Amino acid sequence: MTSTAPSTSNQYIRRYHTALAGTPRLVCFPHAGGSASFYFPVSQALAPDIDVLVVQYPGRQDRRKEPLIDTIAELADRVFEDLREFADEPLTFFGHSMGATVAFEVARRMADAGLPAPARLIASARRAPSRTRTDRVHQKDDEGLITELRRLSGTDSRVLGNEEIMRLAIPSIRNDYKAVETYRADAGVRIDCPVTVFVGDDDPTTTLAEAAAWSDHTTGTCELQVFPGGGHFYLADRPKEVLDAITRRMGVAVAG
Repeated sequence: MTSTAPSTSNQYIRRYHTALAGTPRLVCFPHAGGSASFYFPVSQALAPDIDVLVVQYPGRQDRRKEPLIDTIAELADRVFEDLREFADEPLTFFGHSMGATVAFEVARRMADAGLPAPARLIASARRAPSRTRTDRVHQKDDEGLITELRRLSGTDSRVLGNEEIMRLAIPSIRNDYKAVETYRADAGVRIDCPVTVFVGDDDPTTTLAEAAAWSDHTTGTCELQVFPGGGHFYLADRPKEVLDAITRRMGVAVAG
C-alpha cells in the first residue's frame, strides 16, 4: 500500500509524518500567535491512520521572515490556495481559537470554488463567527499583551519569562489578535458541513452560549462538547481525551 510523503512543498501546509494513502485527512489551524509545531504531537499520535496536515501562518518559525497578514479574509484566501490540492480526499478541519475562524472562512472558499465541503468542522475554544466582543487586546502595550497570554495560560511560562523570545513572538501575536478582533461575519453566513464545537467550561473567551451559536452557521448538524474544568487551552491538559473526540467524529480507530 502506498503512503503519503512526510512533507509538502507549498508555503502554508506542513505534514510531519507519513500516512497511508487514501486515509482521511485532518487539517489543523493554529491559534493566535500559534505555529504549526503546536500540532506536531497530534500528527505523531494519529499517524499513519490519519493524514494530518497543519497550517503554518507567515511570520513564525520557518516563515519568520515573511510579512504578517492581519486580516482573516486574506489569511483564508492564502491558506485555501495551498490547501485545495489536498481536497482529493475527505478533509476534516480542526481549528483552535483564531484557527476555528480561519477554518470556517476556508470552508466558505471551498464552496465558492465548487470543491467538496469539509467532512466536518471542529471549532475549538472559539465563539460563533457572528458573536463578537469589543476586545482590543492588539492595541495594548507589550506588557498588556503578555498579561493576556498569562490569563489564557496558552504560552509556556518559561517563554513568558524569556524577554528575548517574547520580543520575537509579540509581533505575530499582536498581528493575529488584530486579525481576529477585527473580523466580522453576518449571522446568515453558513457552511454546508456538520460542525462540532469543543470548549472548556471555564474558558474566559467563549461562553457556552457563544459556542452553541455555531449552529447558526451551518446547514448541517451542530453539536457541542464541553470539557469540564477546562480553560481556553483545555486541549493541552487532556490531549488523549481530545484526540479520542476528534477521531470518533472522523470515524477512525487509531492504533494504540
